[in-house]
Amino acid sequence: MRTTYTGLVDQKYLEQIVTLTGWVHRRRDHGGVIFVDLRDREGIAQIVIDPDRPEAFKLAETLRNEYCIRVTGKVRARPAGTENKDMVSGGIEVFAHEIEIYNAAQTPPFMMDEDNVNEEVRLKYRYLDLRRPQMAKNLLLRAKVSAAAREYLNERGFVDIETPFLYKSTPEGAREFLVPSRIHDGQFYALPQSPQLFKQLLMVAGFDRYYQIVKCFRDEDLRADRQPEFTQIDIETSFMTEYDVQDMMEGLIKFLWKKGLGVDLPDFPRLPYAEAMGKYGSDKPDLRVKLEFTELTDVMKTVDFKVFRGAADLKDGRVVALRVPGGAKLSRKEIDDYTAFVAIYGAKGLAWIKVNDVTKLNDEGLQSPVVKFLTPDSLKAIIERSGAQNGDIIFFGADRKKVVNDAIGALRAKIGHQHGAELGFFEKGFKPCWVVDFPCYEYDEENKRYVAAHHPFTSPKDDHWPLLDTDPSQVLAKAYDVAMNGWELGGGSVRIHRPELQAKQFATLGISEEDQRAKFGFLLDALQFGAPPHAGIAFGLDRIVTMMCEAESIRDVIAFPKTQRGQDLMVDAPTPVTEKQLRELHVRLRNPQVAG
Repeated sequence: MRTTYTGLVDQKYLEQIVTLTGWVHRRRDHGGVIFVDLRDREGIAQIVIDPDRPEAFKLAETLRNEYCIRVTGKVRARPAGTENKDMVSGGIEVFAHEIEIYNAAQTPPFMMDEDNVNEEVRLKYRYLDLRRPQMAKNLLLRAKVSAAAREYLNERGFVDIETPFLYKSTPEGAREFLVPSRIHDGQFYALPQSPQLFKQLLMVAGFDRYYQIVKCFRDEDLRADRQPEFTQIDIETSFMTEYDVQDMMEGLIKFLWKKGLGVDLPDFPRLPYAEAMGKYGSDKPDLRVKLEFTELTDVMKTVDFKVFRGAADLKDGRVVALRVPGGAKLSRKEIDDYTAFVAIYGAKGLAWIKVNDVTKLNDEGLQSPVVKFLTPDSLKAIIERSGAQNGDIIFFGADRKKVVNDAIGALRAKIGHQHGAELGFFEKGFKPCWVVDFPCYEYDEENKRYVAAHHPFTSPKDDHWPLLDTDPSQVLAKAYDVAMNGWELGGGSVRIHRPELQAKQFATLGISEEDQRAKFGFLLDALQFGAPPHAGIAFGLDRIVTMMCEAESIRDVIAFPKTQRGQDLMVDAPTPVTEKQLRELHVRLRNPQVAG
């Protein structure tokens, strides 16, 4: 039907007869000559129709946006001065000999070159939204990234193996989607949050390098970087250390960026978790922002200012400063806006000091409502530790560690994105890093027990196993994440491969022997049959492509995503089902009127 893709016609086709297919992007009538921009997934080509071809001209007069058509014509150079260097086909046009209309189109709910279309409208008419050049570009890049991942892993001996979607419920971690069984009355499958246990079993089975580009499912609250169903590049290896895995997977990410964008990523620095939290308040720091926390907890134990002193004296309290070079120019309204912003993360306020003269540790040199409550020694420590200069502003966080880290960490990123370029502390590009040496456990205050910070199959550091009996809070894990520009792209760990150590881990997490057998008995059994040392990682394909596209949401790189309420507006899902279907599944609704 066609000679080539419309968007790929360039100078090498000059003077050739081509047949192109696609959709009418726009139609323009210029004094008896009609111009049609014809669009397909690869781009746009300009078609010229004049009255010398009366049949083609007559049809061209009827064309409207989104008509699906075929054009046969001769490729010629555009007149001088009308070229478009931003398009592959920008130096040519096609003089139409014949036009065939495959299908007319109703007036679309939005134009394909329209910006700021309501997202709900876009998702309702997703098949039209995907015609938009940017969306087509996103999905084509996603396909290229997936192919590149397979290429890299295949060349290194990894085997692509599928794992089941209908799985066993193991309610640890995020909430699962449950699937009732028709055959087994009252019993349920669960959709997997990840293939974690299956890929460990594949290591036991001897497939020492596994990968899969796979759907995963989590029934959790949604946001820009989450969907109820999402895609992982899932990877597991045997006989490799955590550093071997990191080196090989760093190579994978570099390969994807090179193949997808033609960009050479820098080497990934390794940041211990404690350092990342200490400097940036985040385990996925945006290293483009050249701002760091200054630790002041010890200094504030001696001041009378209750806000700072109270936080410093808390068992899990923290006081930090965030110096913003050149930030004294910020208006009071901007400071008030930042105060409201950190309140989202639980901060009760946002203290600040504008530095007018670092040689004067008083109200004259330091402009702030809090200066009068601080001692000269504490003010001196603030200035010296932060490295503040005239014209800077210093923000403070004082609360429990989590509140400080969340609030001031988010403030650091926000100020960096808003003012970093103009004030010289924001560096463009992609800034990846490894975050390593995570805590193995977190303490659940509500249930008074430890929970796995990563997942319950993550191995503690070799010399930390004895701490399980004395102080689990000090145990570090052989866990590692890849972060880039403030997003976590992937995470993994070395797994526990000895059954007695896995049982000990479960005990530390408060999982009884009975529950261990009920939930994970098959894994404990498998570990007793010569399980090798193994480690792995999973990358979020959606997140990777979103970052490459510089999109705001992973919904912009998924063909048919759900809304933030987990709905598919195009097919109208979820929907009620009939009473007959429910009876077959042995399910009864508490609210029967919702059944169809």
